Amino acid sequence: MEIPPLSEVRRLTEKKRDAWWTVLLVDPVATPLVRWTAKYARWVTPNQITWAALFLGLGAAACFAQADWMWLIIGAVLYHVSFILDCMDGKLARLTGRGSEFGGWLDYVFDRIRVLACAVALMGGQYSRTGDVVYVWLALVVVFLDMLRYIDALQIFKVRHSMRKKIKARARAARRSMENQHPDAVEQEQRDELHFMEDLLRDNPAADIDNTHDELAEQVATGQVSATADDEPENADGTTAPAREKVVVDLHQEFKSRFPWYGKFRSLLLRHRIRAHLISGIEFQMGVFIVGPLFGAVLPVTIGSGVLLMIFELAIIYKLLLSTRDFERTLAKYPVPEPVAAPAEATVPAQAEAPAAEQNQKQGDDARI
Repeated sequence: MEIPPLSEVRRLTEKKRDAWWTVLLVDPVATPLVRWTAKYARWVTPNQITWAALFLGLGAAACFAQADWMWLIIGAVLYHVSFILDCMDGKLARLTGRGSEFGGWLDYVFDRIRVLACAVALMGGQYSRTGDVVYVWLALVVVFLDMLRYIDALQIFKVRHSMRKKIKARARAARRSMENQHPDAVEQEQRDELHFMEDLLRDNPAADIDNTHDELAEQVATGQVSATADDEPENADGTTAPAREKVVVDLHQEFKSRFPWYGKFRSLLLRHRIRAHLISGIEFQMGVFIVGPLFGAVLPVTIGSGVLLMIFELAIIYKLLLSTRDFERTLAKYPVPEPVAAPAEATVPAQAEAPAAEQNQKQGDDARI
């Protein structure tokens, strides 16, 4: 396999938006190492790097347990190196195409083990050194917040996915109803093609930097910006179907109307690939396991990192609340199709119905078994 130059490796492996800690302190080291590994150490697999990250994380935990300032510094350095490896496994998988579903699961589980071990070791060591029971509670808080932000992210993803599915289903139902009631309007209705603003921003980050969201929607509608769906769908006979009118659905309109400065702030960060979620789980972990031990301020840094994490998580939840209101308004734009009356059925003699009813009963019994 031909390994491309570093600039191309960056394009292939680095995320378009990432945590500022990763962008500024990890990617400048991890990406060149990934290229070197893919070129000169091809026997190394992403899963092997995941295992190495776990062992280094456990080594950091062992250092944290000593509670001495020198061991805390060594533990912080080991944890940072462990996180660099944790970023390298995914980059190597994307570059070489050797990723797997099991590798993704392994990475997630090992991350949780590393956080748990380091939290217990760090706070346990501080408790043994000071006798202050607050460190015991801090260990529980660190583990709880780490799990909470993952659960929160998963549930928010499910809610957003559900909203998108319902909008698409309602749009299809409204289109079918229009086809039945107004056959002459079928051609125009078939041209409507739904796109979601978040997909467009993810697939066209440069457009997000240079344009407002309204301008981006207009460019999608006119075909100046590519969208995720096919631009030239084909009919069943292989001929090109009429071009569809692209309809952009933005489920963040109310949030942007309340915080008009957010778009410029987000674009400013995006110029450097930094996402607007400034204190995520990554920054929280780095504060607890690197910044706190390095400066001998485990207690205040952990509390401060936890508070900032919760502030940003609450902001995301608030943004989701406003998004659900946009969802309801968007759904209301598509009329609910009226139920079609079922045709009158011919009367069937009771003797003829019996075998069918008996068969349905047997199927129900089989299902319960």
